[in-house]
Amino acid sequence: MSVTKDDETYPRKILQYMEGFLISKTLFAACELGVFDHLETAERPLSAAEVAQGLGSSEDGTQRLLSACAGLELLTVQQCNNQAVYSNTGLSSRFLTQTGPQSLYHSIQYNSKTIYLCWHYLTDAVREGQNQYEKAFGISSKDLFEALYRSDEEMLKFMHLMNSIWNICSKDVVTAFDLTPFKIIYDLGGCSGALAKQCTVAYPGSTVTIFDLPKVVHMSREYFVSSQDKRISFHEGDFFKDELPEADLYILARILHDWNDERSSELLAKVYRSCSPGGGVLLVEALLHEDGSGPLTAQLYSLNMLVQTEGRERKASEYACLLTAAGFTNIQVQRTGKIYDAILARK
Repeated sequence: MSVTKDDETYPRKILQYMEGFLISKTLFAACELGVFDHLETAERPLSAAEVAQGLGSSEDGTQRLLSACAGLELLTVQQCNNQAVYSNTGLSSRFLTQTGPQSLYHSIQYNSKTIYLCWHYLTDAVREGQNQYEKAFGISSKDLFEALYRSDEEMLKFMHLMNSIWNICSKDVVTAFDLTPFKIIYDLGGCSGALAKQCTVAYPGSTVTIFDLPKVVHMSREYFVSSQDKRISFHEGDFFKDELPEADLYILARILHDWNDERSSELLAKVYRSCSPGGGVLLVEALLHEDGSGPLTAQLYSLNMLVQTEGRERKASEYACLLTAAGFTNIQVQRTGKIYDAILARK
């Protein structure tokens, strides 16, 4: 990347990076206070005073928050009777309200309440080479998912996070390859079932079983998967400790990035043993470029894996090595051009 004389005398990019957390916290606060929801239910643009009254917040603080959101192009602002009035943009209505068709509200809440707190200890994570749950929340992370699911409330937050992400990203990854030949599909660690739902929509001739911990299955049945989802079923278990039922295809979506190579190899070998002859495994992950140049999102996610888990993001070639060692062949990689990519391998 070329550096201009202006870049050398005025470090614009460094200043933006240094204060980048201000943008995240502005978004977090606006969602937490209910700014976008309140504006969505209003029948007209509202002034800062009206929004403050509706939210029970200070008028001065609300005006500053609304102004910042307008600057971030999350709100539109216009003048009416010599005062600024605000309304949602189409983007905010769709993604930032709780009722939006592809709402990221719960994902934003999880980033604010959990991930942001872990990142306070990023320096320690890099120095120590391990996750920071004990410092952030005062709990042991010896069992990773006992830490992640440290309470029913926290588990539900995590499931809402996954649900909102897959509501946006699942179609691209389940259609990256033609999965029509696979009739019996197991979604390992399928969580809320959002990816399973998209799979049944894309492949009417297939059934999907969500394989997850008993308490996750209970929450999924109660909050996410209804009895109307006829081709989705559940199997309670721990995919490290329990036997995997035979299936044509196993989906591991954002699973291997939680674990180190040793644990990932253990799981893939288990999948291979259980897989039907001619069947396969579909990995869904944020893939790093082979030359280490990006994508930035995957690079940052890899740091997040350090802060939160035992794993990391990987290159396609690294996943290919893990799959080959487990016995899989005919490994194909499909980049979606979005956050998550897909790798299909066959037995």
